[in-house]
Amino acid sequence: MKLTFYKYQGTGNDFVMIDNRHNTFPKNDTKLVAFLCDRRFGIGADGLILLENHEQYDFKMVYYNSDGNESSMCGNGGRCLVAFAKQLEIVQNEAQFEAIDGYHFATISKENLISLQMKDVTKIEVFPNHTFLNTGSPHHVEMVSDLTHFDVKTVGSQIRYSDLYGKAGSNINFVKQIDNDKFAVRTYERGVEDETLSCGTGVTAVAIAMYHNKVTPSNHVKLQVKGGNLEVNFEEENGKFKHVFLTGPAKFVFEGIIEI
Repeated sequence: MKLTFYKYQGTGNDFVMIDNRHNTFPKNDTKLVAFLCDRRFGIGADGLILLENHEQYDFKMVYYNSDGNESSMCGNGGRCLVAFAKQLEIVQNEAQFEAIDGYHFATISKENLISLQMKDVTKIEVFPNHTFLNTGSPHHVEMVSDLTHFDVKTVGSQIRYSDLYGKAGSNINFVKQIDNDKFAVRTYERGVEDETLSCGTGVTAVAIAMYHNKVTPSNHVKLQVKGGNLEVNFEEENGKFKHVFLTGPAKFVFEGIIEI
């Protein structure tokens, strides 16, 4: 069987995109998904995303981590899927879709920056050395003094598999403040089990955590990741965050056909 695929990346967070509006993709084949995401034997990606029909919205998003398992929300993946939907002429400059964490709205600017509305955040847990919150995926946020030389994979893995988060685990973000409203972020992603060049739900969690903890007074936060730059803006009321938007580039890389 020949499979047509599309490759997209959002600040270095890369994805295999598949148009599954005819339901031809074997969705329960975790080994196939892992193979397609494999950087040596397959196409290579941090995750795989299916675009499917939806009765009410423009489309549905089904997201898999590179280990082959269906996972929680992916912010950069959602932004890339909006760009893919525009390429398929499903949407123009706005999109509405459903993901595993519910409804999402997105806009595409003239500069092709995609702004994706993330889920509201109503619960934030603050501990002495870290903050935990869920932005569609669970995130541990921890500030470090030397982010450049920090061993993200080793330390991130230790925290992810620790008793702190149990079997389900968490994504682990390490943060360094650059300016009043700007932060550098490096993320260890569960499911990828390694550091990625960018994590959309991760920078969203960092932005909200930094504001909540009064590290920044700004509700428009700039995030610097290895793969580029993202921005997160939100509204806060009584410790609850709504109208949360993740903004940044999402770019088409290439299209191909692979035998499966």
